[in-house]
Amino acid sequence: MFTAPLEDSIDRSGGFQPARVGSDGSTSPWWRDAVIYQIYVRSFLDSTGDGIGDLAGVRAGLPYVSKLGVDGIWLSPFYPSPQRDHGYDVADYRAVDPVYGDLDEFGLLVADAHGLGLKVVLDIVPNHCSSEHPWFREALAAGPGSDARALFHFADGKGEHGELPPNNWRAMFGGPAWSRVQEADGTPGQWYMHLFTPEQPDLNWRDARVAPYFDEVLRFWLDRGVDGFRIDVAAGLFHHPDLPDSDDPAADERSRDSVNPLAWNQPEVHDVWRRWRAVCESYTAIDGQDRLLVGEVSVPTPAEQAAYVRPDELHQAFFFHLLSAPWNPDAFRKVIGEALRDIAGTGSTVTWVLNNHDQVRTVTRYGSDNCAAGAARARAAALLMLALPGAAYIYQGEELGLPEVDLPDEALTDPIFLRTGSRQYVRDGCRVPLPWSGHASPFGFTGADSTARPWLPQPGWFAEHTTDRALNDTDSFWHLYRNGLALRGSFHLRGDGSLRWLETPPDVLAFVRGDGLVCAVNFGGQDVPAPVPGTPLLASAPCPAGVLPGNSAAWWAADPPGAV
Repeated sequence: MFTAPLEDSIDRSGGFQPARVGSDGSTSPWWRDAVIYQIYVRSFLDSTGDGIGDLAGVRAGLPYVSKLGVDGIWLSPFYPSPQRDHGYDVADYRAVDPVYGDLDEFGLLVADAHGLGLKVVLDIVPNHCSSEHPWFREALAAGPGSDARALFHFADGKGEHGELPPNNWRAMFGGPAWSRVQEADGTPGQWYMHLFTPEQPDLNWRDARVAPYFDEVLRFWLDRGVDGFRIDVAAGLFHHPDLPDSDDPAADERSRDSVNPLAWNQPEVHDVWRRWRAVCESYTAIDGQDRLLVGEVSVPTPAEQAAYVRPDELHQAFFFHLLSAPWNPDAFRKVIGEALRDIAGTGSTVTWVLNNHDQVRTVTRYGSDNCAAGAARARAAALLMLALPGAAYIYQGEELGLPEVDLPDEALTDPIFLRTGSRQYVRDGCRVPLPWSGHASPFGFTGADSTARPWLPQPGWFAEHTTDRALNDTDSFWHLYRNGLALRGSFHLRGDGSLRWLETPPDVLAFVRGDGLVCAVNFGGQDVPAPVPGTPLLASAPCPAGVLPGNSAAWWAADPPGAV
């Protein structure tokens, strides 16, 4: 046994927790060092037996999440939607899709979460909406030059008969970034922009009606008790005002990322985040409780990301550079150093993430064709992330050590695959519904008495990763995360704590926190001497005193010499 179980001493008695109290008696906002559990609602737990997760399922699973020891939950979109991108195509921002429940059920979820001391963060999608949104349907009917079309990016095409798109940009999910509409008289008409899919038209944030609309969306959910928002495509919203041709029009399509500098990261977007910060702070002024804005900010460098978390903009932004770093100590040290220099230098804290609903899971990403090595490295990376100064997000199933699922073509639903036929970057493999119990699908996902087929097929080997099995195995991923979270709290590993690197052998990365915790990771395959004598407090693999095994990480309580 190498992750001894800890007693459940985590305080879950209150709803709001306005500040953390450090060992020196100082306080800081809850979000600065929070660990948030990301719930992909569609795949978490199904309460109705239709094969799709829902809000009542989330409610039923809250005790499990709370027992893990996290500070809150982030819910993927559950708004009314045609589900062409599984909810990231929103038809109504102020309602609940019937497949997930209703507003009353959402209210019960918030109340239960707060009763367990868990914050509730909603996913909001301001860059684009669904082609079924009333605004877009009105725009199609209204015709060229109308006020309704000004809410989107409609433009005449190029060519003799307007048969060519207005510019050469390509969509991130494949194909041209423009689609041509048929006008009311049946003739081919204007084109509209969509940087993801044709069913997700980009909103025109230069139109004066868009910003007030989203102000009201924020207030609608804040009035219902939410504690913050995760902002989808936070480097989007605005594009170059002239929409010129790009020198590399396929950059986004090729990388499946926001690379085109003409389409993303425009300076005007920062005014939106200042506006949203003001909305959130107007609620804080009433009750003293901080509301969080955390952005999906995909930009080339940490320095560019830092511009989004200045004191009057977003509170935090996901730091994806750690997620994308190869299993290499130099790469990890480089991105960690850049984050602490550039992000923390703004007064914010770094928001670390290793997994999410868009990325290949770490067990597979770090293991390639060696699942055992991938699992060992994923465990080590988890301890590294939880020891770093800042906040962290855990994606559902990460705590179970789930690998990526290799689905057959006929099961894939990702619009990337449906539009391109390519399996590269397809996201369904990390979205397969969670296994809760049992030895065969649906593994308790649809309820103990249900045999409904989950919306994505679960492999038979999921039986090795069920939550009930993980809870009963003190050597499981789940106990490693829970024990790490508990120790993180006992050491007061606050978001603004310090970090000092230690001198180590070439394959080892080690640092000491000012709070008295040493973390070391052996990226190599061979055992090396541990940087701290004695038995560690917590280790990702069996770790005798004085030894740090290959592909493992460990924590010690010490203040060793040699900090640099």
